[in-house]
Amino acid sequence: MMDIPAPSDFEARLRRIGVERYHDKHPFHALLHSGGCTLDQVRAWVINRYYYQSRIPMKDAAFMSRVEDPALRRAWRSRIEDHDGTAEREGGISRWLRLARGIGLDPDYVASTRGVLPATRFAVDAYVRYVRDQPLLAAVASSLTELFAPAIHEQRIAGLLKHYDFATPETIAYFSHRLQEAPKDVAFGLGWVLDHAVTREQQDMAAAALTFKTEVLWAQLDALHAAYVTPGLIPPGGWRPGEGLA
Repeated sequence: MMDIPAPSDFEARLRRIGVERYHDKHPFHALLHSGGCTLDQVRAWVINRYYYQSRIPMKDAAFMSRVEDPALRRAWRSRIEDHDGTAEREGGISRWLRLARGIGLDPDYVASTRGVLPATRFAVDAYVRYVRDQPLLAAVASSLTELFAPAIHEQRIAGLLKHYDFATPETIAYFSHRLQEAPKDVAFGLGWVLDHAVTREQQDMAAAALTFKTEVLWAQLDALHAAYVTPGLIPPGGWRPGEGLA
């Protein structure tokens, strides 16, 4: 019988996935954070990333609908509130639309998702279905890209403020708030995965789920880069510069 890797070794395996595969290494992010994007390229990113942001609470609601453990539902519920907001506080989706307004886009146009690239829709919808349909362990493990998010948020905040006139603490508040919100999510999610992946097969499942999520994120940036950087082939239905402006 093969030995089961210790939790510390399993956690190291999960973290290596981020080192090798997280989308902070994508050329589009390098361009964005260094000030190399045109305003229209930033607008395309905001429009397409909105589709991902807007589906996160739907993904989490689909996950919670399958969870029988009240403690797990209570712990997960704050993720929806962080994105949708509450009666007392603004959520991440509203902050993202503030960014859209700050770069000259009509927030209603962005919220309509009319200009989202087909490949973005396919990738994000695949992620929602994955979390809805796969075992709970895989669904939770797929959220662990948050392990790697703080570094990219810090890079993004610094890069946007340095290189783009539209960037102010107000317009890019989404990212500063995620620096505060994400640690609690990832601490819970990582602990849950380490506690529940107790066989080699379960550890393999969790690692595969995290790998899948990194591919979802990477695919979105591939689509953006191909449509708006090089070769610059915008598919039918994709946003075109000049559309949806405030």
